[in-house]
Amino acid sequence: MSRTKTAETIENVEFPSFDASKATDQIRAFAEKGVEQSKEAYAKLKTGAEETQKALESTYETAKTVSNDLSLKTISALRANAEAGFSHLEALIGAKSLSEVVELQTAFLRKRVESTVEQAKDFQAVASKAAEDVSKPIKTAFENAMKEIKVA
Repeated sequence: MSRTKTAETIENVEFPSFDASKATDQIRAFAEKGVEQSKEAYAKLKTGAEETQKALESTYETAKTVSNDLSLKTISALRANAEAGFSHLEALIGAKSLSEVVELQTAFLRKRVESTVEQAKDFQAVASKAAEDVSKPIKTAFENAMKEIKVA
């Protein structure tokens, strides 16, 4: 009796049917969504890399220009210092007394200190501008990247 009852129960139990076409459609949709997300991520990565490359190229060009400006400023200062030194030497050679030599030397040293202070100010201004100019493209790229991250 238990065997017949078990057989009847087994016959009355329905198993859900497996529809392969629905599963295939779901897998396809999932795969397509994954591909689309990958394409979007790649596009963002590519855009970010291109922007970074442009920023680095701009920074390199700016650094090159600034370096040239600093070199020219240095050469100009060295030339001015050399000319002042030679002029002072000529004046010392033409001195007729020790008191004139001391007076010339004192005036020369005073002028050299003033000139050195002025040159240091010029170098500081050029170096500050250089640092700002060189960092500007990277700073701009970073700010743009942060804005995009906040939007996303």
